[in-house]
Amino acid sequence: MALQALIFDVDGTLADTERDGHRVAFNLAFREFGLDWDWDVDLYGKLLAVTGGKERIRYYVESFNTDYAKPDNFDELVASLHKTKTRHYTEMLSGGRIPVRPGVRRLLDEARKAGLRLAIATTTTPDNVTALLKYSLAEDAESWFEVIAAGDIVPAKKPAPDIYFWTLEKMNLGPADCIAFEDSENGLKSSLAAGIQTLITTNDYTADHDFPGAIAILSDLGEPGNACQVFSGDMRGRGYVDVALLKQWHAAA
Repeated sequence: MALQALIFDVDGTLADTERDGHRVAFNLAFREFGLDWDWDVDLYGKLLAVTGGKERIRYYVESFNTDYAKPDNFDELVASLHKTKTRHYTEMLSGGRIPVRPGVRRLLDEARKAGLRLAIATTTTPDNVTALLKYSLAEDAESWFEVIAAGDIVPAKKPAPDIYFWTLEKMNLGPADCIAFEDSENGLKSSLAAGIQTLITTNDYTADHDFPGAIAILSDLGEPGNACQVFSGDMRGRGYVDVALLKQWHAAA
C-alpha cells in the first residue's frame, strides 16, 4: 500500500510555538485581565502535560494556583482569557516572530509536488493554525492542507485519538495510508492509538518524553547541508527527511 498522506501536528511540530509564543501570549492575556498569574518557562513545561489552551488554564488553577477563588462566571472567564491570548499570539505571528522549524517548508513543498495529500490534526484553535500558516509559511498556505482538524472539533483532545479519527474520516483514508508528525508524548499516543505511523521531532519541552513506537526520533526534519540529530531510527544514510525516506519508512512498516 502506497503512502498517500502526511498529517501534521502544529505546536512544537511545524514551529516552536510554545515557550516564546503561546506562553508569552498567555501572560499578556493575564495582565490584560488584571490577574497576577505568570507562567515562567519551567511552569509552562509542567502545564504542557495537558493539551488545549482552555484546559491548560483550568489545570493551572486546579493544580498550581489552588488559593485562587473561582468566580461564578469562571467558564466564561476562561473562554475570554483564551480568546485574548489567541489575539496576542496572532499579533506575534504577524510580526514574523515565530518561524517554522528546519525542514518543514522544504518537506511540504516536496510532498505537494509528489502528489501527497496534506492535513493538520491539532488541539490548538483554528485561528492559531490559520495565523501560523499565513505568517510563517505563505499567504496561501492554508489551501495546501486538504483537512485542518483543530481546536474543539472533537470533545476529547490528545492523547485521545479522536482528532486523528476525524481527520481520517474526512479524507476517506485508513491509518495505514498515512504518516503523522508529532513532537510530544501525548501527540504520539494520540496518533498511534489511531493506528498511524508517526515521526517525532523533539523540542526543548519534549526532549525528555518517552516515544515508544515512533518511526524515528529526530531533533528536526533537517536540511541539505544542515543534518538533523538522530536520537532513534534509521535515516538510511540521509541527513534530512524527504519524501523518498518517508516512502521507505512507510513501505518497511
